[in-house]
Amino acid sequence: MRLMRIGEPGHERPVLVCPEGRHYDLSGITDDIDGPFLAALADNPHLVPAEPVLPEIDITGQRIGAPVARPSALLCIGQNYAAHAAESGAEPPEQPILFYKSPNTVVGPYDDVLIPRGSKKTDWEVELAVVIGRRASYLDSPADAAAHIAGYAVSNDVSERAFQLEESGGQWSKGKSCATFNPLGPVLVTADEVGDPQRLRLRLRSYVNGEPRQDSGTADMIFSVAHLVHHLSQYLVLEPGDIVNTGTPQGVALSGRFPYLGPDDVMEVEISGLGRQRSVCRPA
Repeated sequence: MRLMRIGEPGHERPVLVCPEGRHYDLSGITDDIDGPFLAALADNPHLVPAEPVLPEIDITGQRIGAPVARPSALLCIGQNYAAHAAESGAEPPEQPILFYKSPNTVVGPYDDVLIPRGSKKTDWEVELAVVIGRRASYLDSPADAAAHIAGYAVSNDVSERAFQLEESGGQWSKGKSCATFNPLGPVLVTADEVGDPQRLRLRLRSYVNGEPRQDSGTADMIFSVAHLVHHLSQYLVLEPGDIVNTGTPQGVALSGRFPYLGPDDVMEVEISGLGRQRSVCRPA
């Protein structure tokens, strides 16, 4: 199942996306694609009826919002690809590195990304986002994680490296929580359709102004999706609708191989099977 939210910020409506490109209104089923809906869907996979029963809609010319309404938490895993850790000047971590982004950084997959005032080191990070569908606390093992995952989406963990590393005081959130710093979507693909995210050989691609930057696969993660959800559940409570950004592969500007982002630069990031984003950078 593929889910989408259509409309202006704060007024999005839920939509079911079908493989042939047709779209169906879910407003009669739920007000939004949010935590309560995802929790209900986890308990009743047949909550959304077959598409012919739903009213078909035309989304031409409408804004596509983030596929999940504002989460209660946006959790991020740092340096979860060995090559990215190396280009950052760090050894691969022995356990997951956790940091938070403000949930209000989440924007739509085609919305503008705002370069913060005073920024000289705004960077891109294509990531696989895990969307939680069932409350997770003290899971017994990574094998229990799958039952708590609603699905997956494309995420761009935009970062301001000077704010993150030079002006941080030791924490990363200053460089992660600037407005618009997490484009998400275009769709939420439910876990049953994605299958095992470590076996799908998903290709993560990132382009800036049409030039390739990142090209890797989720098989290269140091800590798998199941490991991360289990691990996080030992330290905090994951709620339905929460988002976990699972880390980025090598190829970011922090490596020194590419220039940082500036106004009018264009980021295009994609994960095969989950869709593609396009964000234009504008000054804040």
